[in-house]
Amino acid sequence: MERVVVEDVRPLVDCARFPAKAALDQPVEVTASVFADGPGLVTAWVRHGTPGAPTDGHGEVAMRHLGQDKWAGRFTPPATGPWQFEVVGLYDHYGTWVRDLRMRIDAGQDVVVEIEDGARIVEQHLSATRTSAAARKSLQRLLTTLRGKSSAEVKLEAAELPSTRELLRETADRSRATVIGPFPLFVDRPLATFSAWYEMFPRSEGATATRSGTLCTAARRLGDIAAMGFDVVYLPPIHPIGASHRKGANNSLDCGPADPGSPWAIGSPAGGHTAVHPDLGTVADFDAFVAEARRLGLEVALDYALQCSPDHPWVSEHPEWFRHRADGSIRYAENPPKRYQDIYPLNFDTQDIEALYAACRDILLFWIGHGVRVFRVDNPHTKPLPFWERLIGELRAAHPEIIVLAEAFTRPAVMRYLAKAGFTQSYTYFTWRNWKAEVSEYLYELSQTPMVDYFRPNFWVNTPDILHEMLQKGGPPAFRMRAALAAIACPSWGMYSGYELYERTPLREGSEEYLDSEKYQYRPRDWSQPDSLAPFITELNGIRRRHREAISLLRTLRLHHIDSDALICVSRASDDGGDVLLMVLNLDPTAAHEATTWLDMDALGIADDRPFTVHDELTGADYTWQGPLNYVRLDPEVQPAHVFSVRQP
Repeated sequence: MERVVVEDVRPLVDCARFPAKAALDQPVEVTASVFADGPGLVTAWVRHGTPGAPTDGHGEVAMRHLGQDKWAGRFTPPATGPWQFEVVGLYDHYGTWVRDLRMRIDAGQDVVVEIEDGARIVEQHLSATRTSAAARKSLQRLLTTLRGKSSAEVKLEAAELPSTRELLRETADRSRATVIGPFPLFVDRPLATFSAWYEMFPRSEGATATRSGTLCTAARRLGDIAAMGFDVVYLPPIHPIGASHRKGANNSLDCGPADPGSPWAIGSPAGGHTAVHPDLGTVADFDAFVAEARRLGLEVALDYALQCSPDHPWVSEHPEWFRHRADGSIRYAENPPKRYQDIYPLNFDTQDIEALYAACRDILLFWIGHGVRVFRVDNPHTKPLPFWERLIGELRAAHPEIIVLAEAFTRPAVMRYLAKAGFTQSYTYFTWRNWKAEVSEYLYELSQTPMVDYFRPNFWVNTPDILHEMLQKGGPPAFRMRAALAAIACPSWGMYSGYELYERTPLREGSEEYLDSEKYQYRPRDWSQPDSLAPFITELNGIRRRHREAISLLRTLRLHHIDSDALICVSRASDDGGDVLLMVLNLDPTAAHEATTWLDMDALGIADDRPFTVHDELTGADYTWQGPLNYVRLDPEVQPAHVFSVRQP
C-alpha cells in the first residue's frame, strides 16, 4: 500500500494538458505537498529526463522540506526540447527512527532495543537488490557501529550524519513509493528567458521623405543597436506591399505616388510572404543582413503576419483561402467601425484547410532556412487557437531553438491560452500599467502566481501603434523611468526605434497613435542628437547582462514596502541568492519624491542586525544600509531610479 500522498505539484499547466516552460541552464523549481498518515516522516525527490526514456536513467534530485508538508527540489535541464519530471514520495522509516531516537536519548531513556530496531532497518537496505557495492560497504560500517560497544550518543551521531541519511534515502525500498507524473516541460534556449528587443523599419534607414532605404543601408544601423546592448533586432514585414487600397500618410485613404503603404498589407505581383520588397533588396541582401547581425551578436526577428493585400498571389491562386461577401467579393479586414480595405484576412474555416496550413507553415520554414530563429507573430488571437498549438508544436519538434513572441493585446484568458499553446514570450499590458498599485499588482501576478509556469512576459515601452499618454506628457523623465522599470523588472523587454529620441507627438489629443506614423511613411532620423537616451539604454542593458541570473529568473521577484504611492521597490535575485538587485523607482515623472523603505530582509538574504552595502549600478555610488528601514529620494529630472546591487556583509 502506498502510504504517501503527493499533490499540488508545480510547475503544472492545466493538469499537464500543456508543458510548463523551462530554459537551458536555468533551474526548474518543483514544489509539491507530500505527507502521510500519523507522525512519521516522509521523504521526496524529483526524477527528470527526456520523455520515453527509462526512468532508471533519469536524473534524481532530493527535495527539501519547507514546512507544513510543502517540499521543493531544483534541477537544471541539460538540453533544449521536450523534458519531463515526476515527484516521488516515500515513507521515511529510517528518518522517523533517527528522529524518535534523538528524543528518547534526550529524555534519558534506555534505547538498547530502539537501536537494534535501527540496525534492522539498515539490514533491510543492505539486502535490497538496487544497493550498489559501494553503498553496501557504507551500510555495513553503519551497521557495525550500531551493534558495537560505543555509547548510544556515538551511535546516534553516526546515524544522524547528513551523508548517512542521504545514503539511506538512496538505498530505500521504493516498491511502495508514490510516483506522481510524469509532467511535461519544454526547455527553450536561454534567449527565451532573457532578451532585449529593438524594433526598426529597414525602409527608414538611409531613406528620404520619398525614397526607401534598403536592407543594405539598414545593416549600417546594426552596430549602434548592438552597442546599446540589445539581443534581438525585430523587423516589421519586409515583403512586397500591395497597391490596392494602399494607405497614405497617417493612415489616410488618400495615397500619393510616393507613399509606401503599410508593411502589413503583404503581397504584390512581386511576391508574397517568402519574398523581399524590391525597394529593400533581395533575399540575398536579407541573408547579408542576418549575417551582419550575427557578427555583432544580434539575432534577427521577423514579423509573421497571416494576412494578405488584395494583390497577394494567394488571392488569385487560392481564392478559397479567403472569406467572401454576399456579392462574391472577398471580405477585407474589419474591426468595426474601422475598415482595412488594404488587408484580406485568411479563412481558417476553409474546406482546403490542410493546404492553407501547409502554406502558413512553409513560410516559417522558408525563413528558418535563411537563418531566422525568432519570430514576432502579429495578432495571433485572431486566428484559431488550435492552429497555433499544432503549428508551433510541429516546428519545435524539428527546430527546438525557435522563439515565438505573441503580439496579442486582448482578453487575459486568450493571452494566457496562447502562452500555454506554445508561444515562447508574450506582449503584455505593461504599457497601460503606470501607477504603483497597478504596477505592483501586475508584477505580482506575473511572478508569484501559476502564470509564472507558462507565461513569459515581454515589457515593451512603446510600439508603432502604442504611444501612451505617460510618454506624451511625461517627457524625457517618463522615457527614462519606463525604460528602467521594463528593463529591470522583466526578463525580456523591448522598444521601438525613436524611443531613444523621445518621439512623443500623438496623431491627435487622446490618441495613442504617432503623428506621421512610420507604419505609413518613411521616417529618416538623425541618430547623432546630443540629448539621445541611447547612453541610458546602454547602461540599463549593461546592468541586465552583468546580473543576468537575477534578471532572467522571474519567480524570485519580490515587491518591498515603501511608504510613498509614487515610489516602488522591487528586488531580483539569482536562484542561489548570490546575486541580488534592488530597484527603487520614482513612477511620477513630474516631481521628486522621498520615502522610507521597509525591506523584506529574507528575500535579500541579509540579516536584520548587520550593515550591508548597496552599490548603485547607474551612478557608481555606494551606500551603507542596515535593517529594513532606509531613506531614499529620487528626482526624475536627475535620476529616475536606484538600481542597487546588494553586497553581502
